[in-house]
Amino acid sequence: MNISSQQKDRLDYLDAARAFALILGIIFHASISFMPMFIGWAVMDISTSAIVPLFMLISHSFRLALFFLIAGFFSHMTFHVKGVHTFIKSRLVRIATPFIIGWFLLRPLLVSGWIMGAESMRGEANILNALITGFATLSDLPKDLLIGTHLWFLYYLLFISVGVVLLHYLVSLHKPIQQKLTQLADATTRWICNSPIAIFAVAIPTAASLWFMDHWGMDTPDKALVPHVPASLIYGGFFIFGWLLHRQLPLIENFTRLTWYKFTLCLVSIVAAYLLSGFEMKLGQSGYTLLKFGFVISYAIMMWSLVSLTLGLFKRYFDRQSKTVRYVADASYWLYLIHLPIVIWLQIAFAELPLNWSIKLISITAITIAISIALYDTLVRPTYIGVILNGKRKARILFNRKKSI
Repeated sequence: MNISSQQKDRLDYLDAARAFALILGIIFHASISFMPMFIGWAVMDISTSAIVPLFMLISHSFRLALFFLIAGFFSHMTFHVKGVHTFIKSRLVRIATPFIIGWFLLRPLLVSGWIMGAESMRGEANILNALITGFATLSDLPKDLLIGTHLWFLYYLLFISVGVVLLHYLVSLHKPIQQKLTQLADATTRWICNSPIAIFAVAIPTAASLWFMDHWGMDTPDKALVPHVPASLIYGGFFIFGWLLHRQLPLIENFTRLTWYKFTLCLVSIVAAYLLSGFEMKLGQSGYTLLKFGFVISYAIMMWSLVSLTLGLFKRYFDRQSKTVRYVADASYWLYLIHLPIVIWLQIAFAELPLNWSIKLISITAITIAISIALYDTLVRPTYIGVILNGKRKARILFNRKKSI
């Protein structure tokens, strides 16, 4: 495969779409306290809404699938242009390092948030005691080491990346097999991008993996370092598809094409998945197995169509250079890493306020992003942390009067 110098450049709309996926995750977590039923989150707000479960169902179905597809695309770009050694080094620096260091810093803060949330629902929360107790949990190591945070996605990204490189190496040992598998993979990618019925075909293995989830929908595999097989297959599948898309870059035009067919299919699958999700806890319901089958198929189609449409929308409106978009794209990784403790603390602070849930959700999200951006611009972007997260040290923008976005 020949890649021109223009193709080696980063695609701005993919950077923007990746930032959107990460920021959508912030909104997703900020919305959990407004669920109309208690689901074991740190705190439950006095103002709830039936809209929140629908938003969570939709956003959770595709935000990380989108992220892993884009990660696979850029991973192949790095692998092909800079080689395997640079690729492995970059994965260790940009993924493994934030995962390990971030866990030790964030896990105690998350534990303290859960402690304060429980206390706040009984009365007053003791912030200092919660912090002390949270950091004291580190003395229990190695119990629960590297699990129990939102950073699990980095573990799976590292695990999948290493697996794909290892598979590539093993296949390359036998050139005839490598040639045949490459032709098959490229042909399959072309068919997925060009055929209007391909979405139903890719939905089948996705739905098969969804069937073995612990709950209806995508599980959050943050309880153990042993890879969660169904989640690994789905996120790994999107990663590999992104990897293969970069091999045949023009195909992304077809995969991201916006059509009424895709929009209609997406809307129908959303409605079907939402209506069928209400039967998850009704184990005695007649035809329960058939209902679950309908749900996983609808959910899988919703996932693939939302990924395709999101990329298409970002390609249409963000396929150009923008200093603002590039800044947000650079900051989004940090925002997602640091956001959850801030979100939980703010949810606890807002929980008893006599305000509508929508006002609280907007406020919590905005304050979280504002705090995270301020920390990024002052303490991350121009420092060695910025080198780890963004690949190089960059000048401050918001707090540098000589610069502007």
